[in-house]
Amino acid sequence: MAPETATPTIGLTRPALLAPAGNWECARAAIENGADAIYFGLDRFNARMRAENFTEADLPDLMEFLHRRGVKGYVTMNTLIFPQELAEAEQYLRSIISAGVDAAIVQDVGICRLIRQLSPDFPIHASTQMTVTSAAGVQFAQDLGCQLVVLARETSLKDIDRIQQQAAKLDVTLPLEVFVHGALCVAYSGQCLTSESLGGRSANRGECAQACRMPYDLIANGQELDLGGRQYLLSPQDLSGLDVLPEIIKSGVTCLKIEGRLKAPEYVANVTKVYRQAIDRVVADINAKHDASADGLRPTKGQRYNLEMAFSRGLYTGWFEGIDNQTLVHAEFGKKRGVYLGDVVRIQSGHVTIVTQIPLKPGDGVVFDGGHPDVQEEGGRIYTVDRSRGQRSTHEITLTFGNGVIDFRRIEIGDRLWKTSDPELDKQIRQTYAQENAFQRPIQLEVQGIVDQPLVVIARDECGNIVQVESAMPLVEAHSKPLTSDRLLEQLGRMGNTPLRLGDLVNHLEGDVLVPVSELNRMRRDIVDRLMEMRSRPKKWQLDADVKYSDLLSDARSVVSEKIIPPNSFGEAPPTKGGDMKEVPLLKGDLGGSPTLQQTPKLKVLIRQPDQITAVLPTGVTTIYCEFEDPRHYQTTVQTVRDWNHANGTQIEIWVAPPRITKPGETWILEQVQKSQPDGYLMRNYDHLGYFANDRCIGDFSLNVANGITANYFKQQFNLEKLTASYDLNINQLDNLLSSANPDWFDITIHQHMPMFHMEHCVYCAFLSDGTDFTNCGRPCDTQQVKLRDRVGTEHILQADAGCRNTVFNGKAQTGAEHVQRLIDRGARNFRIDFLTESAASIQRTIGYYQQLLNGEINGMELWKALQLQSQLGVTRGTIEKR
Repeated sequence: MAPETATPTIGLTRPALLAPAGNWECARAAIENGADAIYFGLDRFNARMRAENFTEADLPDLMEFLHRRGVKGYVTMNTLIFPQELAEAEQYLRSIISAGVDAAIVQDVGICRLIRQLSPDFPIHASTQMTVTSAAGVQFAQDLGCQLVVLARETSLKDIDRIQQQAAKLDVTLPLEVFVHGALCVAYSGQCLTSESLGGRSANRGECAQACRMPYDLIANGQELDLGGRQYLLSPQDLSGLDVLPEIIKSGVTCLKIEGRLKAPEYVANVTKVYRQAIDRVVADINAKHDASADGLRPTKGQRYNLEMAFSRGLYTGWFEGIDNQTLVHAEFGKKRGVYLGDVVRIQSGHVTIVTQIPLKPGDGVVFDGGHPDVQEEGGRIYTVDRSRGQRSTHEITLTFGNGVIDFRRIEIGDRLWKTSDPELDKQIRQTYAQENAFQRPIQLEVQGIVDQPLVVIARDECGNIVQVESAMPLVEAHSKPLTSDRLLEQLGRMGNTPLRLGDLVNHLEGDVLVPVSELNRMRRDIVDRLMEMRSRPKKWQLDADVKYSDLLSDARSVVSEKIIPPNSFGEAPPTKGGDMKEVPLLKGDLGGSPTLQQTPKLKVLIRQPDQITAVLPTGVTTIYCEFEDPRHYQTTVQTVRDWNHANGTQIEIWVAPPRITKPGETWILEQVQKSQPDGYLMRNYDHLGYFANDRCIGDFSLNVANGITANYFKQQFNLEKLTASYDLNINQLDNLLSSANPDWFDITIHQHMPMFHMEHCVYCAFLSDGTDFTNCGRPCDTQQVKLRDRVGTEHILQADAGCRNTVFNGKAQTGAEHVQRLIDRGARNFRIDFLTESAASIQRTIGYYQQLLNGEINGMELWKALQLQSQLGVTRGTIEKR
């Protein structure tokens, strides 16, 4: 097989192609099909823990292998890191930096700070798990010490353009990376708590259980809707940016990323090859001044076929072209299908006839789709393909299968047939990475010389390496066959089975000169050997041997040391254990009674409906948070609290929450929130940190504060009064967090309906209207109360926000009541309970129980039994089923 090549570009900078690698074979598949870089995980701290992954011991050999091929390697360290893991994370980082890895892809803010302390120059890439959707997010990453930002998948081409423009005005220059192909998460990455809530497997810890790929029933205003078999309400089609590749490249993004570290090497090779060829073709066309949007640059039928056979739940441009809720989620199935062949038109005596224009041959695998993807489907390999039997149209073909392979009683006319396997294509794909150095990268040569002086050849590769080689003898005047450019190209271009090929050659020879062919051959071999030796050297990043992760906790610990609170310092007897309680009277007034604020546990309440405020005001709670779908309600609610304070002589504080996501052009929402003039704001994202910088602020759970380094950074850098501990933390991890930072910094949520999915996808629009987005959906969210019922019967509550983004809340409320005393003993003083759709009576009853809990009058078991709650803090066990 002739080696393939990468075409150098002039003019428009060609974006790098970044491919996934779950193991060595996937790495080879990516390299031999033209990836400029690969990303891979180690056996800890990466968002694909189910992948085979690499080990620390693999790093030196892997990086040498990649760099010899001119390919970069990025380690994914894109999970939240818990306090007790910081020491091990530091050791991992030292190994990564020492091995010459080209960058780390990071989610955790604390890990970014640790990397920058360990090494001032080692590159950090802000993971898509950091949920960057705006210029403010890019600026946050730059200030954090990152060198590149992977934008959220929900970012459109228009958003990318606005982010670039706004970032330039902020003097922010970080390059941007986008996902261009692969599975789409329906929830914002880094903001999905579904696997955690339903299955105890946190997506922020690399253990996503893919609850979005499961069927749900849609309940609207108490009635189950018949959606005609569409049950996969949260399962997006797979992303394919091929249709808009010219626009993506012209947007100026630096890197195009393929998803798939759990995929097979055939997938990696197939998809990488398609995008390598497409990128080179588009860039060459743009640089040639052609119309890069012309149909000639759109994917060919062959490319689309290859991508669909690699893996497909349907291919779609995702959010690149904006929001189209009707197309993003077709809801018909949530698993791989492949290429759609056609519908069954006849079934007779072991034969099936379909109408198709897709090539089919014996050995291909197919599956019959009767509209019930949740049950076992009929399928198998084709035995014969007959194009003549009873043909009624040009494209009719009749298929037979091996004896007993298909139960024809389960197949009906009208069933769809999908091609799921093409052994011939798989064989061709495997051949692309069976041969070493099948893909060669160009070097540029510059040739200089005159008579009586040595021939000088300067070689440059794409990695920035430069070597200069001189001939061992001087050039002589040529009486025939001088060294022309063609002869130099022919002789110096013979690089054989190496990772290199000759790209451009610049000839600066003066006059007709000559040197023996044997000397040219020696010089060529010397160039290759020296370049390969240079490429094999590990990158030398700075690494401070004296820095420790604990250094970044010094500020937090110095505060802790000033406030040591011994266990049971309230002088209270341990809570007694008892049976179920029938009724507990509602308590009012301050909790505790200690004159020291630090000694008094405080209960805070979050409400999500405006009319819930009247239920909370009489309870004695002194801090109320509001998260409303419509921020216009904030002003009225704030005034209601102020009026209550004036009439009752109380000092209840009212804080409000802007929406969790802010995109370019949505500052008007923040302006609307600010007009309510509350006592303070809950910070949900990077835009909030800047916009409300001069106001009182508390960091909410979506900032993903999971360790003391992250807490210290947010607390000191942004002057936040409190931080809400990450919902990924279970009791032991939360205990460790309170031990490593000032426990008085934290709000701890001990009662909530877990906000599972937070997504750009609008279920209201997709299934309760014919519209595509908020401009034409008719706003069914104003009139419909919607729940999603899972396969075990739990009905999860759906709500929209001001940006028309949806949140699915767990239908079952959970409580950490049993752990409250332990947290109090650790020094925690700020406890939060979140309500969703509860009635006034339920709210007051619930608050009463928690007030008694904090006063030591009941214990946690009594509380959760009386309120019939799910007892668990942070990671929960629940209803999800493994597939």
